Amino acid sequence: MDIRWETLDETNQLALARAALDRAINIVASRAEALADEMAQGTVADQGGVDALRLFASLTRCASEMRGALFAQMSHGQVGHS
Repeated sequence: MDIRWETLDETNQLALARAALDRAINIVASRAEALADEMAQGTVADQGGVDALRLFASLTRCASEMRGALFAQMSHGQVGHS
């Protein structure tokens, strides 16, 4: 069965886009942590990047969690309503 992007309804397109973004965020964050581990172990020369990489990974995941919470609120009609 050949499913094309343009044949999906908006709900499914958004769900797939969110899933792809979440996957990309996790890949980037885990790669940053892996590089930081390699630097910490001395396998890769550390030029002051270990803490920066760990901070980047944490911020990436935090932003992802915040985005997820916002989308959850949007789907329940809670954003923009007091």
